[in-house]
Amino acid sequence: MGAAIAHRLLATGEEVFVWNRTQQKTKPLLEAGAKAAESPAALASSVEIVITIVTDAAAIEAVYAGSDGLLSGDIGGKLFIEMSTVRPETEQALAQRIGAKGAAFVECPVGGTTGPAREGKLFGLVGGAESDVARARPVLEKLCRRLEHVGPVGAGATMKLAINLPLIVYWQAFGEALAVCRELGVDPQRLADMFGDSSGGTNALKARLGPVAQALGGQQVPGTYDIDSMRKDLRTMLEHARAHGASLPVTAAALGCYDEGAKAGIGALDGANQSAYWRNKRS
Repeated sequence: MGAAIAHRLLATGEEVFVWNRTQQKTKPLLEAGAKAAESPAALASSVEIVITIVTDAAAIEAVYAGSDGLLSGDIGGKLFIEMSTVRPETEQALAQRIGAKGAAFVECPVGGTTGPAREGKLFGLVGGAESDVARARPVLEKLCRRLEHVGPVGAGATMKLAINLPLIVYWQAFGEALAVCRELGVDPQRLADMFGDSSGGTNALKARLGPVAQALGGQQVPGTYDIDSMRKDLRTMLEHARAHGASLPVTAAALGCYDEGAKAGIGALDGANQSAYWRNKRS
């Protein structure tokens, strides 16, 4: 996602500096016109706006607070836009640390995958102060087809977890629905199309009928939002729910099913492969 976002910014004429913990991943961006930063600290010193999107809270800590991290230099006056899917408390704590150094902070976790990211068609869920959001908006509008400022820092993270929850649960439920009609032997393309044209299909299914049919046909579809990432998000949802006195029994059950899929070796694959796995699972 970070690479796709950077490609989009380059396509809109922005000057872009990039850094990644795996340096090789920046090569296509450098070939597309981005400039390399030797460290997060070097990147922060080179730009006015810093965008981060990483796997989890541990990765945020490493990128921001490491010896050459984003917070290690003078960042006064800069704007940080944090786009990872993490607990709201993680974003709130980060905002306080950035604010203490005289910089501004906005969170904007996004809905969408690498395709929409390259086209500037993500759905941005923004949390932050009005003035900071206004400053971030010109850049975010290049990335997002829709921006929703849902409250202060932490609100965006909360909404992203809420929106991801039914999406992730759906791929498991879809697999169980497919198990019900497994013995009919319907062609995978036709089966995906039937669900997609009915009340049993979500927007995600309708937008991804090709990859879904491939997964049902026995292909291993690479993950744009892979099963291991979904497991991480499910665990984050459950942690957030426990901290706020909410009960998520369906989410907990879904996590157990996704964990089983990961143990079967499909953790790096697309969520549609979870549906295919469950369709073929025998009791």
